[in-house]
Amino acid sequence: MAAAEVVDFSPHHPDPSPPVPTASNVVLIDNYDSFVWNVYQYLALEGATVTVYRNDQITLDELIAKNPTQLVVSPGPGHPITDSGISRDAIRHFAGKIPIFGVCMGQQCIFDVYGGEVSSAGEILHGKTSPLSHDSKGVYAGMPQGLPVTRYHSLAGTHVTLPPCLEVTSWIAKDDGSKGVIMGVRHKELAIEGVQFHPESILSENGRVMFKNFLRLQAGTWAENERLQKYGGATAADTKLAGEMEKLSTEAPKKSNILQQIYARRREAVAAQKQLPSQRPRDLEAAYNLNAAPPQISFVDRLRQSPFDISLMAEIKRGSPSKGIFALDIDAPTQAKKYALAGASVISVLTEPDWFKGSIEDLRGVRQVLGAMPNRPAILRKEFIFEEYQILEARLAGADTVLLIVKMLDEALLTRLYKYSLSLGMEPLVEVQNAEEMTTAVKLGAKAIGVNNRNLESFEVDLSTTSRLRSLVPQETIICALSGINSHEDVIANLNDGVNAILVGEAIMRAPDASQFIEELCAGKVTTQKPVPEPLLVKICGTRTPEAALAAAEAGADLVGMILVPGRKRTVSDEAALAISEAVHGFSRPATPAAPVLPTDRATDFFAAASQRVSAPGRTRPLLVGVFLGQPLAQVLELTARYRLDIVQLHGREPLEWTRHIPVPVMRRFAPSEPGIGARGYHAVPLFDSGSAGGSGQLLDVVAVEAALQQDRELRIILAGGLAPENVAEVIRAAGEGAERIIGVDVSSGVEGPDGLQSLDRIREFVRAAKAIR
Repeated sequence: MAAAEVVDFSPHHPDPSPPVPTASNVVLIDNYDSFVWNVYQYLALEGATVTVYRNDQITLDELIAKNPTQLVVSPGPGHPITDSGISRDAIRHFAGKIPIFGVCMGQQCIFDVYGGEVSSAGEILHGKTSPLSHDSKGVYAGMPQGLPVTRYHSLAGTHVTLPPCLEVTSWIAKDDGSKGVIMGVRHKELAIEGVQFHPESILSENGRVMFKNFLRLQAGTWAENERLQKYGGATAADTKLAGEMEKLSTEAPKKSNILQQIYARRREAVAAQKQLPSQRPRDLEAAYNLNAAPPQISFVDRLRQSPFDISLMAEIKRGSPSKGIFALDIDAPTQAKKYALAGASVISVLTEPDWFKGSIEDLRGVRQVLGAMPNRPAILRKEFIFEEYQILEARLAGADTVLLIVKMLDEALLTRLYKYSLSLGMEPLVEVQNAEEMTTAVKLGAKAIGVNNRNLESFEVDLSTTSRLRSLVPQETIICALSGINSHEDVIANLNDGVNAILVGEAIMRAPDASQFIEELCAGKVTTQKPVPEPLLVKICGTRTPEAALAAAEAGADLVGMILVPGRKRTVSDEAALAISEAVHGFSRPATPAAPVLPTDRATDFFAAASQRVSAPGRTRPLLVGVFLGQPLAQVLELTARYRLDIVQLHGREPLEWTRHIPVPVMRRFAPSEPGIGARGYHAVPLFDSGSAGGSGQLLDVVAVEAALQQDRELRIILAGGLAPENVAEVIRAAGEGAERIIGVDVSSGVEGPDGLQSLDRIREFVRAAKAIR
């Protein structure tokens, strides 16, 4: 119906307005209320072209295809959760894209969508007028205070549950002047406004002006509308001009909203960082050319490995624009270790500092703590990336992949950054939110695409986003659902929709026990499997004759050690060392049981395989250990080859990095409180001993041993110092609950006789006593 044909029976404003070009396709959702005609009438009188759809007679996809210029959600009976049909889904989708206005139930839908509670207003009103107090903004612009408005409602949003993203814009004042029942709300960032009363009623003063004020809005955010109005944005030509003036550069993001704010701040911060010595682009390039970037793994391949039916990308972030700060005290490396051991395939690290409270140092710390883990998760830098510098920075810090957000980047820039990331060996995760962006990602050739269920303009969540876009992607492409996943039911729904991986951040960060939450989330249950204790390894050290070596081998010792340190009581000559080596290598006994197989679909701690590295599962002889103290690396390497050593034991202050040059596993001696004990990826296992020279016969302080094991719950050690057949069981028991992580015992003086020579009988007794422990 044309605006000129409408007859307005209200005495206040009988004349229609001319057509409004920017309100040429207003959609009005009909929630089955008799006032819908009045709403339609006022919109049409103000020059809008309006189409009405019943809330249960159009799908969201059909509504999207209508491409509305504005959305109005009508009044209606009942509760918004049960009786508003498509209204709430429409608000979620169009939030941040076009202006939205809700009347009565329409406001209640807005309140509910953003997390507020709609409940009894404390009174039932039908056709009652009340004086309205308001903030003179938005639809109330230019209106007097105390104007009468008509109310038909028994429900309303409550002050107590007002979502943080909404603000109260109007209310009915109490007798004492304080704010009473909420009569209007407005989103703080997005062009979304609602009223609880009926401006379309002839008893409401200036109701038509409210609709007029709404129809002046063209964009999905208040900031964008302000900009358009600043440049006279009432026409398409003005809109284009404003867009040109807004553009920061040819590489500017596509929307002006909270994403734009973050982008602008990051652009400013990165520009300043690039001026600092050591962080300039040429500095990063020089470091990369010198191979300073840590080893990387394939992001896509790692995503295909998971102990769960769907792969988990576990995220580290301390806050967000929508939720504020919620996990400020959590440190990234500790959280990452929990994620990895719980089965995460990828660890996403937010490095944006202002809104998400992260930094590149978080990523660097995560990479360092995961570096030596067998089958470690891939590491994703989650950041607002707009130039190559940030990608190179991520690679040097240890990232295996980076996030590229299609919404932020024009197609040329997206393609350039994608190719640059590939040149560094990193397949990016490409993030999309709608069908248009998905088409761009598929055209790009992305092998892993993340569908963000959170609207980056409004930061609201719609879990159906991923499932709607899945069909647009080639089957071989990995699809990841990002944001809003909080329960096992959410996981199952994504799995049934063909999703390959899920990204979960806030829910895990808030969980009291991250490891348990991950298992409940991904597997639907928590299983408590007590690890099976491994057999205790036995090392007979200070061996000086082939006879003693063979006695140890026959008794079942796992390791035979000889002292290769010059000038010591138990030092062996070159001739004796060669003879001992010959005896050990020539010995044969029934093969030891095969070692437990470590999982291949999840990470394990480096020390979880310590027993396997320093024993001989499946072999028919013990392993030969050479003990060194303070000798040059060249000599260690020479004697390792000459005596065909299976293991090197460093008993002094040798650098940890030596282990990278020694071709066999290394055991390294530590005192229980010494730094470096738990350094992963260097020594195969630390050996606790009471003296630097070894063979002192002094017992270690068991309290100190227990404390070291308590401090590092994944640590495994070999225990030496003062052990003998008579006390070995007692010493192990005294270590308390950490005793099972003592994987071996080492004896020297405890198997010697009164003459200071090794006693073959005491060797046998010690092996028997130690093996009886477990």
